[in-house]
Amino acid sequence: MTPVEIRQGSSPVILGLPHTGTEVPADIRARLNDRGLELADTDWHVHTLYDGLLAGATTVRATFHRYCIDANRGPDGASLYPGQNTTGLVPVTDFDGDPIWKDGESPNDADVAARREAFHAPYHAALAAEIERVKAIHGVAILYDCHSIRSHIPFLFDGTLPDFNIGTNNGTTCHPLIEQAVAETCAAAAGYTSVLNGRFKGGWTTRHYGRPSDNVHAIQMELAQSTHLDGESAPFAYDETKAARLRPHLADILTRLERLALDGKL
Repeated sequence: MTPVEIRQGSSPVILGLPHTGTEVPADIRARLNDRGLELADTDWHVHTLYDGLLAGATTVRATFHRYCIDANRGPDGASLYPGQNTTGLVPVTDFDGDPIWKDGESPNDADVAARREAFHAPYHAALAAEIERVKAIHGVAILYDCHSIRSHIPFLFDGTLPDFNIGTNNGTTCHPLIEQAVAETCAAAAGYTSVLNGRFKGGWTTRHYGRPSDNVHAIQMELAQSTHLDGESAPFAYDETKAARLRPHLADILTRLERLALDGKL
C-alpha cells in the first residue's frame, strides 16, 4: 500500500487529512479484535466533504487507518492532553476506552517502531515537503488540518461537542487573522455551534508545523460528525443533504484563508 496520497495545487492553502484512511495491512488486521475491525474512529468521508471546495488547494492524505499508527500524534507518543483521556501513537483502545486488539496482540515497541517508519514518517515527510513547496511559491503556507469526530463520546469529553471545533493551541500556531477569520465564519454559520480552543486545541500536526514567525501557519478543524453523517454509528454513511448545507461554510473558510495569504496580510 502507498501510505500517503498527494494532490499538488497552486494555492497557499494545504489540506491535511491524517485520519480518513481505512487501509489496514493483512498482518495488522489479523491482530485486531471485532471491536477494532469496525474502524469506528475513522474521520469518515472528510476527504469527500472537502473535495473541490478550494480550487488549487494541495491535499496530503494518509491512506492507512489510525489504528495502524496515528499520524496526528508525535513520533515520541507524548500525550497532547495530559491528564485527560485520549488515545496514543498506536492506540490500544478506541474512543470509548474499549480494547481494539486481540488478547496478547497489542502492539509492542518493535511494532510501533516499524509502523512509525512505514506509515508515520512517509506521511509527515510528504506534508513537510508540500509546506516547503507552497511556501517557496507564495512566501507563506497555511496548513488546514481536517478532522471529524462523533459528537457524543463520554470517554473523551462531557456533553455534546460543538459542530465546529477550531484549534490553534491557544493562538500559537497561526497568525491572529487566520484564527479570527475561521472563528468569525463559524460563528456566523446559521444553525451551527462553534468553539475556539475548546476540548480540541489542535493536534500534533498543527502544533508541530505551525510556525507563524517562519510564515508557516497551521489550524485544525474538528467537525462533529453529526454535521455530515447520517448517524454517528455504523455504517457511518455520508449524508448528502447535510453535507450540501455544510460545504459552503467550509468553502468560505478556505477562501478567506487563501485571500489572507494572497493579499499579503500575514
